Amino acid sequence: MKIIPLKEGNFSASKTKDFTLLTEENFDTVKGIKMSVQPFLIITENDYILLDAGIGWKNDQGTSVLSTILHKNGISPGQITKLLFSHLHKDHIDGTVRLNDEGSFEAVFPNAEIYIQKRELDFALENKENPSFDFERLEQLIALPNIVWMEENEGQITEEIFYEVVGGHTPFMQVFWIKENGETAFYGADDLPQASYLKYHLAYKSDFDGRKAMELRLKWEKEAREENWKILLYHDLEQSVIEL
Repeated sequence: MKIIPLKEGNFSASKTKDFTLLTEENFDTVKGIKMSVQPFLIITENDYILLDAGIGWKNDQGTSVLSTILHKNGISPGQITKLLFSHLHKDHIDGTVRLNDEGSFEAVFPNAEIYIQKRELDFALENKENPSFDFERLEQLIALPNIVWMEENEGQITEEIFYEVVGGHTPFMQVFWIKENGETAFYGADDLPQASYLKYHLAYKSDFDGRKAMELRLKWEKEAREENWKILLYHDLEQSVIEL
């Protein structure tokens, strides 16, 4: 398999979940939680798999950062066959839809089957005051025609794609394993967003169930060492993929 990090940038997230791009000039002065926003494209023999979709950040020319990275790798958004969502926070879904020249929303990845955990959507819709969600974008997302609603706790999407609903960061967050030719790529999303989460075994207050997320990390760390996983880090400022 081929793994391509699609890093939109390093950002500071405020308490109201507004994102500010970090630069050399403002890195030490801007307030908020510092994190990268970094979806991943995994190319297997059968699929172009996108793991989460970022925030739709645009460069100084007004061009989507994700589209620019894909273009540099000789890939068009129309080639994406599957878009797998871990959860529905704005920094993971807002890159899925965009405004077109007519002022209406359209799919950024028009040919992709979009996999969403139904219980995660139900949780989002019950928390309309939570600034982690962008309900305008969420409503446009779930109106797209190629949605595959997921309701099981675990299973397989294809011979290569495995998933499990684990909770932790959100009540119904799900994680993914992509397995092909003896390789395993693991995406723990916001339960394992940065390499430092494996160094410091802490229960974070920013998680819905911080203790559960911590326990999952301990379990995954052991399995990753035994099975030589490639761990994909969505929010790490410096690294994208690590092996233990």
